[in-house]
Amino acid sequence: MNIRQDKGNLWENFLIAERLKYNAYNGSLAKGYFWRTVQQQEIDDVEEEAGALKGFEVKSNSKSKVKVPKTFTKADNAEVKVINRENFRDFLK
Repeated sequence: MNIRQDKGNLWENFLIAERLKYNAYNGSLAKGYFWRTVQQQEIDDVEEEAGALKGFEVKSNSKSKVKVPKTFTKADNAEVKVINRENFRDFLK
């Protein structure tokens, strides 16, 4: 039984906060952003470093289907990685 309806939001918040701490502790010059269009397409975490953009889409369920907005990948020439419970450790190191 799922008691919490916001566990996906909590997971996303936790991972992004940990990523910000990791970058700060390691002296990374990456700038963090959130990306959303008027049509409500979004990327959870965008990092810009030395002119390169990397997007991260966080999912609490590894079986969740992810639609990466082509608007982001085409216009900004960026790659997007899906972060879930199976690979989050790589995101945090």
